[in-house]
Amino acid sequence: HWFANLFERQAVGDFGGSFKRSFILGLMVMIVTVGVSLLAGLAFRQKFRGATALFYLAVASLVVPSIIISLGIGVVFQQIGFRPAWYTSAFGSHLTWTLPFGVLIMFAVFNRFSPAYEEAARDLGASSWQTFAHVVLPMIAPSLIGVGLFGFTLSYDEFARTLMTSGTFNTLPLEIYGMTTNVTTPVLYALGTVTTMFSFLVILLTLGAIIYVGRRRARI
Repeated sequence: HWFANLFERQAVGDFGGSFKRSFILGLMVMIVTVGVSLLAGLAFRQKFRGATALFYLAVASLVVPSIIISLGIGVVFQQIGFRPAWYTSAFGSHLTWTLPFGVLIMFAVFNRFSPAYEEAARDLGASSWQTFAHVVLPMIAPSLIGVGLFGFTLSYDEFARTLMTSGTFNTLPLEIYGMTTNVTTPVLYALGTVTTMFSFLVILLTLGAIIYVGRRRARI
């Protein structure tokens, strides 16, 4: 009964809608985090002027309290005349949390990446794109999967950076917080069970993807 009511709009809460918003937002953050982290890792393999300053700027948001970032982004959106929403201001706020971790992970990956593999591919006549697609990408694929999982999970359960930026509609952490401070309903326990099962499903899918990529690399 309570599981059936979980995704129906409640009188004092909207678990189904908030779950969908958190899931979609997590996917958006995951895709952008993987793409930007990969591009940043490739770019920082080359030395260029201002690289150090750009690096510290990229990771600066890690030392700023999350609630300050949330408040700042919310105020900026209001000042420029845009309404804060979970798919705009909250999306940007989450990226300030996930991108530094993704960039740091890819820096560590490329610091251990030997350029000899790329040189061998070029010696065999491969173009730059072929070298990236058939040599670099398969070798860093498990790390990219890890960055994607990291970005999704950080966004999915983020509370502080969403508090002032989600706008009218809540994400799942905000909805749960609002429900636990006002009223307790058995639907909350059903939601906890579903969320736990969903977390295990994400872990299993990630492990499956890593195993699949590893087997493909072994065959190559």
